[in-house]
Amino acid sequence: MPASSSALSDGPHRVTDQLRRPLAHPRLGVDLATTLDIVGAVLKWFSTAFAAPAVVALIAGESPWPFVLAGVAALAAGLGLDRLVADRDSEPLGPREGFLMIALVWLLVPAFGALPFLLSGADQLARPVDAYFEAVSGFTATGATVLDNVESLGQGLLFWRQLSHWLGGMGIIVLAIAVLPRLRVGGRHLLQRELPGPTEIERLGATVRETARRLWKLYVGMTVVGILLLAGTGWLGLDPRMSLFDAFAHATSAVSLGGFSTQAESAGAFAPITQWILIGLMVVAGVNFLRLYRLIVLREVRAVSRDEELRLYLALLLIGTAIVASELFSSGAVHGFAGVRHAAFQTVSVMTTTGFATLDWTTWGALATLTLLLLMFVGASAGSTGGSIKVVRHLMLFRLARRELEIAVHREVVMPVRVSRVTIDEGALRSAVMFVLLYLTVFAVGSLARVIDARRVGGELGAFEALGAAAACLGNVGPGFGIAGPFGSYSSFSDLSTVLLSALMWLGRLEIVPVAVLLTRTFWRA
Repeated sequence: MPASSSALSDGPHRVTDQLRRPLAHPRLGVDLATTLDIVGAVLKWFSTAFAAPAVVALIAGESPWPFVLAGVAALAAGLGLDRLVADRDSEPLGPREGFLMIALVWLLVPAFGALPFLLSGADQLARPVDAYFEAVSGFTATGATVLDNVESLGQGLLFWRQLSHWLGGMGIIVLAIAVLPRLRVGGRHLLQRELPGPTEIERLGATVRETARRLWKLYVGMTVVGILLLAGTGWLGLDPRMSLFDAFAHATSAVSLGGFSTQAESAGAFAPITQWILIGLMVVAGVNFLRLYRLIVLREVRAVSRDEELRLYLALLLIGTAIVASELFSSGAVHGFAGVRHAAFQTVSVMTTTGFATLDWTTWGALATLTLLLLMFVGASAGSTGGSIKVVRHLMLFRLARRELEIAVHREVVMPVRVSRVTIDEGALRSAVMFVLLYLTVFAVGSLARVIDARRVGGELGAFEALGAAAACLGNVGPGFGIAGPFGSYSSFSDLSTVLLSALMWLGRLEIVPVAVLLTRTFWRA
């Protein structure tokens, strides 16, 4: 019988197999079917997140349809991917599949997350490029915005912006590991990649899935405490402007180290006691969550007290606060204890990559603004919800540099690099050096591209503003300098710059390496 007749006689199953065959191409080193299967499962779970803002919109007398339709679209995409690989046997999720899955999820989730902005008819988010920028900023817990008038948004959209921060802070994939049985195999690799920084995953339970669940329980508990503390200032009359909705919004932003606010003046719209509470929440959220769990739940005080990254993190916050406060006092910009509060708030907000503001720091002196720019490259602790390079990497590089200087003088010296009394292996040191080099390279390229694009469209852009925008987006800080400052927005940037900065936020949240790996030939070859 001719081959064509055989194909027809086998019916639609043969055609389906032929369509699916590229997914399992023997020359590929990555299992695309397994990857798409997991991505589809995550999208199906993610579709349920749109129910909460739909309910808030109904309560506020607004249309819930933008959220309903976005949820249906995400669910349909997840089911479609399931259908595509329905007849495939589930394979374990390996490192290569993990890299690809993480990159795809963090591209697709903001795409569906942008749909409510587009469907709502809000003028400020009517363009797809702006809606996607806002969604990427939300889910990566960056806090950069294209909104010139945030207070004009409805309650549903404001709630969705804050919820995107909260979901992205601890990590959508960490939550997926906690709730999806499919990720029991390969979950450790995903958790290692999803928790920012070179964090050694310590088991907080019998399985990686239990570890993810306990991290999320701690995250939820911190959020609830934050909401109660902030709402309490309103209930007790200490901050009349703090409503329950504002308490939810700012607690989720502070715990996720995101920075979105419901007010145009950010945290400056609220009373000093509210700002001190936010400082406390940001400082705590900037600590490694694995350490926090051991301190708060397991009461392992001694082990946490030996954490050198934690000590350096707190020391840098104090030093940064002192430098900024001295500049404010010497310039006469702020006087008395208020100067300490503003200096502490901005230092903590920038170093933890939150992006809240009480004052416009772009108007401060050179010493203060340069200090804040440098703190954008420090970041919070590894394993926290913050972005940027992370304190532990700076500590590792400092110890590595000290060792190399010793070896330059005494060739016979054998000097291991230790952090918190633990010897760091050479592979981890090489990874830290590679990450910092990649980070600075991407930052430099992003800054140059921003300047070139500004010149292309005939706009005025200073070098400091270009550096600030690139550092703020790549480090997931949010506000930069100049027109993109804490009380400004990114709305005046060209479409090309908006896409570029969206890519920087994506790269910063993924910590560059998963994307860089995808660009190598060896990743795709068997």
